[in-house]
Amino acid sequence: MLLRVKVKPNSRSVSVEKLEEGVLKVCLKSPPVDGKANAELVDVLSDFFEVPKSNIILKAGKSSREKLVEIL
Repeated sequence: MLLRVKVKPNSRSVSVEKLEEGVLKVCLKSPPVDGKANAELVDVLSDFFEVPKSNIILKAGKSSREKLVEIL
């Protein structure tokens, strides 16, 4: 399953919100430095979809706020 994800780093709380079909808005506490926000994104999506972290792959947008994520 491919998802478009809009990430908001440096938020006060962690949350996942469905905006429209196939698009998620994810608020993260981590700053977008040294891949910390991407690592937290994988953790949050792993909990949200109840899949192992190894089943979540960042396909595009590693340095962007809009990412393409594949969930196996």
